Amino acid sequence: MRQTIVVFTVLCCLLSTFPVLAESGSWGQINQSIARPDSWVDVVGETNEFQLGSAAPLEGAEGVLLQEWGDYPSIDGSTVCVPLAMELARQWLKLPEEDLNGFVNFSTTPYAYDRLTRGLANPMVAIQSRRTVMDDTHPIDIVLGTGPNADERAAAEAAGADLVMVPVCYDAFVFLVNSRNPVEQLTAEQIRQIYAGKIIFWSDVGGDTLPIQPYQRPHGSGSQTAMEELVMKDVPLERAKENYISNGMSDLIKQIGNYDNSLNALGYSYLYYVDALYKTGSLKVLSVDGVEPSPENLRSGAYPYTVYYYAVYRKENENARRFVDWMVSDAGQAAIAQAGYITLR
Repeated sequence: MRQTIVVFTVLCCLLSTFPVLAESGSWGQINQSIARPDSWVDVVGETNEFQLGSAAPLEGAEGVLLQEWGDYPSIDGSTVCVPLAMELARQWLKLPEEDLNGFVNFSTTPYAYDRLTRGLANPMVAIQSRRTVMDDTHPIDIVLGTGPNADERAAAEAAGADLVMVPVCYDAFVFLVNSRNPVEQLTAEQIRQIYAGKIIFWSDVGGDTLPIQPYQRPHGSGSQTAMEELVMKDVPLERAKENYISNGMSDLIKQIGNYDNSLNALGYSYLYYVDALYKTGSLKVLSVDGVEPSPENLRSGAYPYTVYYYAVYRKENENARRFVDWMVSDAGQAAIAQAGYITLR
C-alpha cells in the first residue's frame, strides 16, 4: 500500500509543472501566487537544529529518493496557514520556491486533526527538484491553523491524544458582503440574530430592502468552528437553506464577490485568506461593533472576533515541542511576520 501511495505522489509531483495534489485539499482553495517577499531575511542562518533525515532510492521508481523526516516536523493544517508552513521550510530547509508547493500540501482543518489524533501520515509530500518523496509512514507532528472544534477535541480525548495548543499569530474572523452593498458594519448581536433566522432583511440593519442570504461552511471546517463557538456561542445557528453551504472557502468568496445575484449575500472567512490567498469579484469586510479588524485592534483585543492560529501537537512529541518553542521565539516570530501574519508581539 505504501509503495502505491508513494508512486502516485511521484507521478503527481515530479511530472507536474504545478503540483496541485488534490482539489479537495488546500491548494484547491488558493488562487494567488505565494512567493518569497523581496525584503526576505534568513533569520535562521547556519543553525541546523531542524533538518531532514537521510534519503535512499525508492524501490520501484528509478531515480527517485525516499526521504526521512529527521528532526524537521511533518506539518499539516488549515488552508490559511499554507504560507506560514512555506516560510518555515524556506527558513530551515532552504528549499527553493519551486519546491514549496509540493512540500507544503495541507489537507485542510478537519482532515489534519484526524491525522494528528489517529497518528496518521500526510502521504502526499515531495521535493520536486530533488526527485524526492517524503516518508509516508511518519505521522504528522504538528497541525498549523485554527483550533480543533468540540468534536475534534472529544475525538482526541477518546483516542488518548493529549493535544497541546500554542498560539503563534493573530488573525481576524471577518464578515463579508459584496462591495456594492451599502452596509459598512454590523453589531455582534445583529450577526447572531441574522444567523439565528431572526433578522431576515438588509433594511433592518441599514441596507436595502432585500432578503439576507447568509452563507455558511460545513461543520468541522475552521471557519464554521469559529462561527459556532466564537460568534454564536449559545445561540443556535439556523439550518442553512439549500445551496447556502459553501464546501470550500473559495466557493463562499465567489458567491459574495460575483457581480450578479450577490447583493443579498453575507458570509464569513479569515482576513488573511481574503487578503492574501483567494481573490475574486468585489468584496467588502465589515466592521463589527464599529471596530475594524486592524493589526492594532487584534493585538489589543478591541476587535471582537480576534482569533489565534495555533501550532498543535501531541504532548509526548518532544521534537514538535522544540520546534513550536522556536516559532514563538523572537526569530520564529520574525519568520512568521515575513509570511504576512500578525505576530504575537
